[in-house]
Amino acid sequence: MNRFDFTPYRRSMVGFDRLFDLLEKQGQGGDDKYPPFNIERRGDEAYRITLAVAGFKPNEIDITAQQNLLVVQGRKAADEQSGQFLHVGIAQRAFDRRFELADYVRVDAANLEDGLLVIDLVREVPEAMKPKKIAIGGQKPLSIVETGTKDDATDQAA
Repeated sequence: MNRFDFTPYRRSMVGFDRLFDLLEKQGQGGDDKYPPFNIERRGDEAYRITLAVAGFKPNEIDITAQQNLLVVQGRKAADEQSGQFLHVGIAQRAFDRRFELADYVRVDAANLEDGLLVIDLVREVPEAMKPKKIAIGGQKPLSIVETGTKDDATDQAA
């Protein structure tokens, strides 16, 4: 059993419980591999998930975005097939694929074309959460102070 113990880290890292829980959950395995997918980084703050959903129509796929979770579900409509299949090689079973999203990641667009479901994601950090420079003691920035004496000023004028 390949399992990493996060206990020492949990003792010294405050507020990372969710991250450790996610890592432990992913390590348990047993996850269904259908449908296959790619995750692509398209820029500093842009991502794309592509799922191979051959045989599914747009009305048979449901995409739900919640806070930190993207759920893609496919449910095949019960079709009356005329004819008898001798071999079924194109998987059209129902699926439920979940993606954990980082904070401030939202779905920008979703398209289904040529059997591929493409979901574009964007990370938008609110202005209030971006790093800011803080002045120590709330002081204004220092200005340059001239260090000449009164006698020096009269000497320079003469």
